[in-house]
Amino acid sequence: MEAPHNSLAAEVDESAAPGTVTVSLAVESPEQMQALGRRIAGVLRPGDLVMLTGELGAGKTTLTRGLGEGLGVRGAVTSPTFVIARVHPSLTGGPALVHVDAYRLGGGLDEMEDLDLDVSLPESVVVVEWGDGKVEELSEDRLQVVIHRAVGDTDDERRTVTLIGIGARWAGLRGARGTLEG
Repeated sequence: MEAPHNSLAAEVDESAAPGTVTVSLAVESPEQMQALGRRIAGVLRPGDLVMLTGELGAGKTTLTRGLGEGLGVRGAVTSPTFVIARVHPSLTGGPALVHVDAYRLGGGLDEMEDLDLDVSLPESVVVVEWGDGKVEELSEDRLQVVIHRAVGDTDDERRTVTLIGIGARWAGLRGARGTLEG
């Protein structure tokens, strides 16, 4: 069996909505997940919505930690599970990172309104863990990051990360392949 490697295979998903671009890659360790976050940060800009999906322990917060490092924000990026949202201001004049954990929120955007994400979005990068079905209405353009890991009793740290760029903003995702490969 061939060992997985850290390479990207960019493709347009023909069955997806027009303008959707999919990039998949293998990640071998938490350090590589964090490094991927730093590389993704290099293509982010104010107003971007990033939705993270994956099993518990898949690496969503580890990826977000890398995003925070790449964006040059203040404060340690930790899971916002119990506070729902954390704002990390930029130390470099770039966008702030708004890190949201929607796991405990049941409803759609109505329940998210108290967080004022629609106000934060234009000048920040908003990252929402467990946001499927809850925050899509915030932006027609979004980057969905799906992290797959082996489930069950295993210490396998390998992950498959799929980046799905939705909308005109992400039409160039395939062109960012070199930046993401690292």
